[in-house]
Amino acid sequence: MEKTSDNQFQVNIGDVAMDFVTEAEVFSPHGADRGTLAMLSVVKLTEQDRLLDLGCGYGLVGIWAAKQIRAEQVVMCDISETAVRVSKKNCERNGVEVAVYQSDGLKDLPQELQFTKILSNPPYHEDFSVPKGFIELGYKRLLPGGVMYMVTKRKDWYYNKLKTVFGGVRVEEIDGYYVFTAEKRERRTTGKKKNEQIMSKKLQRKMSKRKQIHSGRKED
Repeated sequence: MEKTSDNQFQVNIGDVAMDFVTEAEVFSPHGADRGTLAMLSVVKLTEQDRLLDLGCGYGLVGIWAAKQIRAEQVVMCDISETAVRVSKKNCERNGVEVAVYQSDGLKDLPQELQFTKILSNPPYHEDFSVPKGFIELGYKRLLPGGVMYMVTKRKDWYYNKLKTVFGGVRVEEIDGYYVFTAEKRERRTTGKKKNEQIMSKKLQRKMSKRKQIHSGRKED
């Protein structure tokens, strides 16, 4: 990372070179956050990905993604009006056209938007209300097989919450941060549900036969 002034710096992540301006009230205003870089080190993108930078700050994650996949497949959002304004400015600086929304978590995003990957470095709060919403609503917006990536300084709460919502989670410790990877799996039909479905089909056939018999009697 090369700092060119107090509110401007350049970042190279692999082959991706980016140039940013920031403001004091935006997260990590003096350079790329080490936690975010740790998270990006485990993310593998494909051309088919539809990616959400959740809590985008000045836009590093979304712009990094947009430089590798089609920019129209990337969405960025933040609750902060300043962050949204700065992110839009940084999109222009880096030559990518990304949709940037002001949104309280995922609550204010267009309902039709769904994603294969959601990346977030959530703000730290004692009551975990913000990451709770990120995880629960993020799960609903992921397509089957989609993945949520999160990076934090804390482990236990995030591990337990992601495991509860997703059914499983992988955690790696990188550069003093915990990086979580949770995949939205296809809902499997339990044995009880399968039995109920079989019984339901049998009942439908039985009822159909009764109707046929009853109809035949009427004709007689």
